[in-house]
Amino acid sequence: MRALIVDDEARVRKAVRLLVDWREHGIEDIAEAGGGLEAIGVIREFKPAIVIMDMMMNAGHGMELMAWVNEHAPSLKFIVISGHDDFEFVRGTVRHGGIDYILKPIEPEAINAAVAKAVRQWRQEERERLEQQSKSIRLNEIRPIYGEKLLSSMIDDPGSADNSLKRLRMEGVIPTEADQARLLLIQVDASDTSLLRRFGNDGELLQFSLINICNDFLIADQRGIAFKHWGAAMEILILVWKQPERAAELVGKINDGLFHTLQRRIHVGLASTGPLPSSLPAQYAEASAAIRRRNLLQPDQYLHGVKQGQHASEGQHASEIQHVSEGLRVPEGVRVSGGLRMSEGVRVSEDEPVSLSFAGFQADFKTAVLSGDPGQIASSAQQWIDALTRSGYVSPELLESWKSSIISFRSGLLREVLGSEADQVLPALEQGDQAEASPVPNGYAFSPFAWRDWLIGFLTRLAGEVSKRQQRESRKIGDILAYIEQHYQSELSLQDLASHFQVSREYISRKFKQEFGDNFSDYLAAYRIDKAKKLMRNPNLKVQRIAEMVGFNDVKYFSKVFKKQEGLSPREYRSKWTDQP
Repeated sequence: MRALIVDDEARVRKAVRLLVDWREHGIEDIAEAGGGLEAIGVIREFKPAIVIMDMMMNAGHGMELMAWVNEHAPSLKFIVISGHDDFEFVRGTVRHGGIDYILKPIEPEAINAAVAKAVRQWRQEERERLEQQSKSIRLNEIRPIYGEKLLSSMIDDPGSADNSLKRLRMEGVIPTEADQARLLLIQVDASDTSLLRRFGNDGELLQFSLINICNDFLIADQRGIAFKHWGAAMEILILVWKQPERAAELVGKINDGLFHTLQRRIHVGLASTGPLPSSLPAQYAEASAAIRRRNLLQPDQYLHGVKQGQHASEGQHASEIQHVSEGLRVPEGVRVSGGLRMSEGVRVSEDEPVSLSFAGFQADFKTAVLSGDPGQIASSAQQWIDALTRSGYVSPELLESWKSSIISFRSGLLREVLGSEADQVLPALEQGDQAEASPVPNGYAFSPFAWRDWLIGFLTRLAGEVSKRQQRESRKIGDILAYIEQHYQSELSLQDLASHFQVSREYISRKFKQEFGDNFSDYLAAYRIDKAKKLMRNPNLKVQRIAEMVGFNDVKYFSKVFKKQEGLSPREYRSKWTDQP
């Protein structure tokens, strides 16, 4: 805390210095001034909390100094010291908020009591000022959030939209006369790492900055407002109620401003104008669809929207509105024509873009994975990318669909090849997905090479797991066959094998079907019959004995199985074999 002593007599200033116990009162710095005019300059620079001043001074009267303090530094506390017992002086001191009026000669107890009182009051008021300042800061922080949530609720909560609009009008956010508006959607590019680094990798701060830049072009002439969409991460919405038909021009200006400030431009989904607030949910769906379906192969086109002059009626679904931004798929039967001019940033496409089918690549992907050949995997990935770019249309929505299809393909292939064991493999592969994440589908830039490399890595990891498991399965099926060779003469059931090798019955059945095209019981019967055929070359062995030796306890059943496999009964077969020269 600081104090200022003002008196035109140096000896009085010295006396005050000596009489006051400054340390006791928590005052560290003391300055002096020889008159009222000098004191004003010192107060401005030194910023004391307490002033101890004389009333009668040659260079600036004490009353003038008090009046100045009252107007320009009202938080400052002052104590008057005077040699004049004048009622007017006392009344002036009280009127201007003085703490005390002390007569000369100065008594130590009196001046220390006055300083203690001044310090106490200043500290109390300072606490109140800080609390009020903190409340104001919190209020200023909350007010924009409150406004953004009200604006967002008109889109995300139609039931409270009318009430939210009413509050926004009361707050002066939306003009009373604004009954029509147009919604614009900006999806912040979360994959722009170089831009994020400039904001300390703080996406919220980046979003806040973009909103402020947008509002520089909106709020000055009360044209609209940009705000954070609380219903979706990294989305900025712009609500335009003044000249909504010139939204394309507005986007151009905003993009020029962003490029000047951040060397970036933004893609904007444009909805058709509609009534406030009822059309906003449909407008949001419309603008969001335009952003999702923009053509990533045309990165220099930043505005994506609907047919010019067509408006969404109340309750109309976004899919029923004719879209014209390049690469935007339209519902079947909807004719695409007309639209925004090229100069406005939207290119009109008369032709519905080609959408590649995943089914056309699934067989190649499967063959490449099962081969385990890196060259074949790379070739299949490159063919996919080549086909995508040749199609002339790649959208964030299409990439999301392809990514989902590729992940589903992996699950299906694993279940086809590994059966229930696929559940043990998938978690490790999914962890690999996080470590080797795909490019962001809704990013501003489309890199064919990045997507190709991601797919190569994805298929390579899948091929590695399939190959590793197949090798294990191959060894396991070999062990099972060896066990059958050793035990085929005794009773041998599917359950016996499953218990011995600690696998499920279903697993063994599936493996026999995959490897030999037969189920286990048919394979075992065929194996036993082959052994029986060799034994029949010995004429000294009876058929019944042969049946027992190969694991058949019932000779009739043995004969039935033998005839089914060979087309002859055991005796007919033996006879035919023994008749040969």
